[in-house]
Amino acid sequence: MRLVYFGDVMGKSGRVGLDTHLPQIIRELSPDFVMVNGENAAHGFGITEKICNQFFELGVDVITTGNHAWDQREIINYIDKEPRLLRPLNYPEHTPGNGSGIFEARNGAQVFVGQVMGRLFMESLDDPFMAIDRELLNKKMGDGFDCAVVDVHAEATSEKMAIGQYLDGRVSMVVGTHSHIPTADAQILKKGTAYQTDLGMCGDYDSVIGMKPGAAIDRFLKKMPSERLSPSEGVGTVCGVFLETNNDTGHAIRIEPIRIGGRLAGHLPML
Repeated sequence: MRLVYFGDVMGKSGRVGLDTHLPQIIRELSPDFVMVNGENAAHGFGITEKICNQFFELGVDVITTGNHAWDQREIINYIDKEPRLLRPLNYPEHTPGNGSGIFEARNGAQVFVGQVMGRLFMESLDDPFMAIDRELLNKKMGDGFDCAVVDVHAEATSEKMAIGQYLDGRVSMVVGTHSHIPTADAQILKKGTAYQTDLGMCGDYDSVIGMKPGAAIDRFLKKMPSERLSPSEGVGTVCGVFLETNNDTGHAIRIEPIRIGGRLAGHLPML
């Protein structure tokens, strides 16, 4: 099966980029399943029900979040009734929403999606290794689901890579989000799991990780409160990955980056 997953959508620039380019990507790559990280979609801070519905109407099947999951207070009630919107599963037990789910792809395949949040330089949450272990207990590809994707929303590249190696062979793909910079290490690990340290963002790269440079630079120059960060509003680049799996094993047979529009050098996989 084929799957596409796009990194953190940053504000209006990212939303417009996705709206502009996703129809073309779907036409050219014919994915069976589409995922987006939407945690910065609402002016850089969280996501709203309206934006979720816009993504679903575009053809998105699952939306992941991260440490900005709760920035828009309205999402607290919505996430409990919308299983296609996920938050990291290593939040405390009674946190609203779900950290994983099994969803039906366009080709009828069952896709497991789970998200964990890292702990290095991030909020102090439950152990992400043990959290995903508990979720995958007594589950394996070919028995309950045909493809499995794990998003590691983390700051440290070492933590993302460690989780990727830890899950090698048990899931189809492990990819990182959060740092907003696409990494050049798309690969298939030894036991068949596709991996990329960070998908990058969907947003304006003439920025500081999607935010207007002025206020962001001031925070480094002056150790005092500054104006609120706000997303850059130039033309966005849509960044993500294309995954193809073996229908019999669920293991990856291909992973390639997607970059389209905006400032970054473009790359769209060829079928």
